[in-house]
Amino acid sequence: MRLALAAALSLALGLASPAFAQEPTPRQPTISVMGTGEAELKPDFATIFVSVETKGDTVAQATNANRAGTERVLARIQGIGIKKDDIQTANFQVFQTPQQIGPDGREIKQPKFSANHRLRIKTRDIDGVGQLAGEILASGDMTFQSVSFGLDRQEEGGDKAREAAVRDAKRQAEVYAAAAGVALGRILEIRDGSAQPVEPYPEMMRTQMAAAKNDGAIPLVPPATIRYTANVQLVWEIAPKP
Repeated sequence: MRLALAAALSLALGLASPAFAQEPTPRQPTISVMGTGEAELKPDFATIFVSVETKGDTVAQATNANRAGTERVLARIQGIGIKKDDIQTANFQVFQTPQQIGPDGREIKQPKFSANHRLRIKTRDIDGVGQLAGEILASGDMTFQSVSFGLDRQEEGGDKAREAAVRDAKRQAEVYAAAAGVALGRILEIRDGSAQPVEPYPEMMRTQMAAAKNDGAIPLVPPATIRYTANVQLVWEIAPKP
C-alpha cells in the first residue's frame, strides 16, 4: 500500500514538474500609433431640398391639396430646366396640425391635418446652384429647406483619407523609433477607424432668409472641395536597430 502511494505521488510530481519549471513568455515589445488623414475632392453635384405643405380638415383634403400643389411645383421646377429624373421624393408625411393658442389664451382655429411632401432636386451646375435656388423660391408654393454637395463616388474620398492616415501613422512610428534608438519590425495589427465627409453646408437656410432676396440668385458660395477625414491605429513590433 505504501509502495503504491509513493509511486502515485512520484508520478503526480513528475507530471506537474514541467508546469512548475515553465517560465512565462516574455512580452513582445511593440509600438502603437494612431494616424489621421484628410482628402479633398471637388464636388460633382448639389442637392436642394424643398417641401410642399398643405392643410385640410380631413386627411383626404390635406393629401389632395398636397398632390395638386406638388404637381404645380414639379411643372415650375421642370420649366426652369431641371430634368424629371433629377427630382425625387425624399419624404412624405401626414400629421395632425399642432394646436396653437392665441394671445388671449384661446385656441386658434385651423385645419386639423397637414401634409408635407419633401422633394430632393439634384443639379450638376455647382456654380449656378445659387441662381437655381433663387428661381425655385420665386416659383412659390414651396419652402426652401437646405442645400448640400456630394460626390458620385463617395468611397473614393474615404479611401484617400485612409491612405493619408496610414502614412501619418507610419511617419509618427518612425519618429518614435528613431528617437528611442530602435527599428520598426512587422506590422502586427491594423484597426480601422472612422472615415467620413465633413459637411461643408451644415446650416439650414430658411425661406425667410431667401425671401428678402427674391430679386434673383441666393448668395450661396459652393465649396471648392469636399473634405474627408479618417483615422487608423497601427501596431508594429519593435526590432533592434541594425
